[in-house]
Amino acid sequence: MSKTFTTDFHRVPFAEVESKLGQILVKHGFSYAKAKTCAGVFVGNSLDGIYSHGVNRFVKFIELVKEGHVQPNHDAICKHSVGSIEQWDGQSGPGLINAITSTDRAMELASKNGIGCVTLANTNHWMRGGAYGWRAAKKGFVFIGWSNTIANMPAWGAVDSRLGNNPLVIAVPYQNEAIVLDMAMSQYSYGALEVAQLKNEKLSVPGGYDERGDLSYDPAAIKKSWRALPIGYWKGAGLSLLLDILATLLSGGLSVSEISKDHIEARLSQVYIAIDINKLGNFKTIASAIDQILNDYKQSVPEKEGQGIRYPGENILKSRAENMKNGIPVWRTTWNDIQMM
Repeated sequence: MSKTFTTDFHRVPFAEVESKLGQILVKHGFSYAKAKTCAGVFVGNSLDGIYSHGVNRFVKFIELVKEGHVQPNHDAICKHSVGSIEQWDGQSGPGLINAITSTDRAMELASKNGIGCVTLANTNHWMRGGAYGWRAAKKGFVFIGWSNTIANMPAWGAVDSRLGNNPLVIAVPYQNEAIVLDMAMSQYSYGALEVAQLKNEKLSVPGGYDERGDLSYDPAAIKKSWRALPIGYWKGAGLSLLLDILATLLSGGLSVSEISKDHIEARLSQVYIAIDINKLGNFKTIASAIDQILNDYKQSVPEKEGQGIRYPGENILKSRAENMKNGIPVWRTTWNDIQMM
C-alpha cells in the first residue's frame, strides 16, 4: 500500500505533537509521567511510519478513557511468579504503559535466567506491538509477544467472526537496531484498513470480504462486513486460534469470545517473552550469522526491476528520519479534533 500523502494529511513537528498529546492526557487524568510515556509511544509510532497505530489512533484512545475502559491511574501488578514466568493483572490500566512494564519485566527475568515470560490479563490495546519488540531488541534481547483482540475475523470456511486478528511480534537485535516482524493474523489490520480508507486507496491485495461474500480490495467494504481475510487462509486462522488459547491459558485472562461479549476491545490477554542472547554459548557468532542470512536474502531476484527486497522493519529508519525532518503526517480532521481537545 502506498504511503504517499495527499493534502488531507497535515505534517506537524514531532515536539509539537508530543507536547499537545501530553497536555490532553494530563487533562484526562494521567499523571505527568504516564502522559509523557503514552504520548511518546503514539508519536513514536507515527514517526516510524506506522500511521495506523500512532497519532491517528489517539482520539479513539481518549474516547476509551472517557468511557472508563482505560483507567489512567491503574498499574499492572504481579499475581503469581514461578521461575522465569510471571502472571500479571493489568487492572484495565493504559495498554501502552502495561506493555512497557511487561516488556521491561520480561527482560529483567531474562537477564537473570536467560529467558523471561510475563503474561498479562485485563489490559487494553497496546497500539503498535512492534514498539515493544524494538524496545527489547535495542537492549540486546530477542522478543516474542502477542495479544488477543475482540472477535473481528472469521475462522476459515466461516462467515461470522469468532477469531481475533491477534497481532504477533518477533524482534531480533541487529546492528544497534533490530529486525522486527509485527503482524496481525489478518492480511491487513483494521488500523491499516482505516488509513487506506482515509487516503481513498484500494488495497494492493484482497484484504477480506464484502457483504456479498466476495473477496475485496475495498477497505470500507471489508470494515462494513467485519470479515477480514486471515493471512495464509486456514493457516492464519489456525495460528490466531492458538495465540488466543495460549494468551488466555498463560495469563489466566479472558479469551477472544469472552472479550467480545461486551462489544468493546478491552480487558485483553497478552504474552511477553524476552531471551537474553548474551547468555547463549554462540553469542559471539550471532551477528555474523545474521549477516550471512540477510546477505543471502538480499540476493533475491526482485519481481520488478529496481525494486529492493527488504527485511521486516528495515524501512522504519528511513521513515523515522524523514518524519523527524519534515513533520509527522496526521490526518487533518484528526489533528483538528486533537486541537479541539
